[in-house]
Amino acid sequence: MAVKGSVLFQQREQLLGAGAASARLSLADALPAPALPAPATGLKALRARLERARDVIHETNWTPDLGQNIGSLEWFRGLATLCLLCTGAYAVWPGIHPLGAAATPPAPVALEELRSQMIMPMAFGSDTGRAMGATDAVVALRQAPERPTIELAATIGRGDSFMRVMQRAGVGSGDAQNVANLVSSVVPLEDIRDGTRIDITLGRRFARNQPRPVELITFRARFDMNVEIVRAGSDLDLIKKPILVDATPLRIRGTVGSSLYRSARAAGAPPAAIQAYLRTLGSQLSIGNDIRSTDEFDIIVDYKRAATGEVEMGELLYAGLERSGKPRAQMLRWKSGNGMQWFEASGVGEERGEFARPVNGAITSGYGYRRHPILGFRRMHSGIDFRARSGTPIYATADGVVNYAGRKGGYGNFVRIAHGGNIASGYGHMSRIAVSSGTRVRRGQVIGYVGSTGLSTGPHLHYELYRGGRAVDPGSVRFTTRAQLSGSELVNFRARLKQLQGVTPGAALQSLTPPASAAPAEPKREIERIAGTTIA
Repeated sequence: MAVKGSVLFQQREQLLGAGAASARLSLADALPAPALPAPATGLKALRARLERARDVIHETNWTPDLGQNIGSLEWFRGLATLCLLCTGAYAVWPGIHPLGAAATPPAPVALEELRSQMIMPMAFGSDTGRAMGATDAVVALRQAPERPTIELAATIGRGDSFMRVMQRAGVGSGDAQNVANLVSSVVPLEDIRDGTRIDITLGRRFARNQPRPVELITFRARFDMNVEIVRAGSDLDLIKKPILVDATPLRIRGTVGSSLYRSARAAGAPPAAIQAYLRTLGSQLSIGNDIRSTDEFDIIVDYKRAATGEVEMGELLYAGLERSGKPRAQMLRWKSGNGMQWFEASGVGEERGEFARPVNGAITSGYGYRRHPILGFRRMHSGIDFRARSGTPIYATADGVVNYAGRKGGYGNFVRIAHGGNIASGYGHMSRIAVSSGTRVRRGQVIGYVGSTGLSTGPHLHYELYRGGRAVDPGSVRFTTRAQLSGSELVNFRARLKQLQGVTPGAALQSLTPPASAAPAEPKREIERIAGTTIA
């Protein structure tokens, strides 16, 4: 007993030096171990296993999100659950089967009625789309009744005649001739435009071997008039129905900007009018060089609009260009003689020919052999001479490229222009040359000025024309001549020019209202018509 106590004392002394944790461990080893419970057996063990299994089932996530953690153990567990549920649902699916019921077959008459109304392929016995078979109660007609009237529509094609259109639509030759005579009394048949629609109503015929008579024909004979032909007994009458038309010209103004064509299109000018405007200005100015972006274009087009809404665009009437508020070009389309020409505001026009006239002077010497006024002997004069004062501008007779510009012997200051097609022109005795070799010139462009350089007795222009490099008679071509209005024609021209320049831009686009006389009368009430009357 003493020995054990000393041992414990020494061990405690050692434990105090090693620390409290070691002391606790030594005491635990020294004390006797507690007794473990005996393992369960039988029913208790089975119940413990079931409880543990239930806890595992409750704590386990059998339906995880298959969109997350793909490939993990938890994901495969969810896939297995899905497959198991789908397999179970398919195993217990009852299926779809028709419900059988006893049906009484329809009677033969009812079966025929149903078969004629059923919707199914004809190959299976359906009568869909067919007329039902006739029975003994149906009596065949000797002839089918005709409709009392037939309404047709015909269109006049290009190169077609009015009579042929009528007959092709089913109108008899007699009625077609009467209709043509009535229409020709109002408007020439050839003036009816292609594409005109004609509405025709034919009436009942008295015999099958006769054509149907015309009951009513309506169409638009002119832009300002509709025509209606109606039957009155055995005759046909024509009724004219005028249409209100406003003929105010369409005036369009705007700034040229970066492109004259685009600016005019943006302002509302039609493409055909812009092209005609550019061609007209091109005869007076250089479109590429003489027009600035700050200039203002002025376009006036013939324009008609009907009260029914149709619009008819005509020819270009006026082409103007202004710079800083001052007119740069003013061209008016005017009828002079047998044709239409463009005239400047001063009344000077131009009739285009093959070549423009180089100067406005008269011809003083023609093409051919003559006695030279300086050399004193006869020799070939390979051109024609125009009388003109010194310094008068000389114009290019046609578009081309200058292939020579400079001094050339007896011609003095000389310019030669190649026009294409082996055609060229030459201009001699100039006082000053305004172009250089290689320059592209346009018809009517100034290329120099009249002088008396070279072998010349006085100021004039010597003009030559070349074909294939050889001089030919310039008189063989027709020069452009300028027309000058005068007298009453000039007065009328200036009045028309003033009238067009007074048109307000966009006035033709305002609303078109019929005059008061054309407005329908307001219906009168019955109480107003009997007001003031006395009932006896």
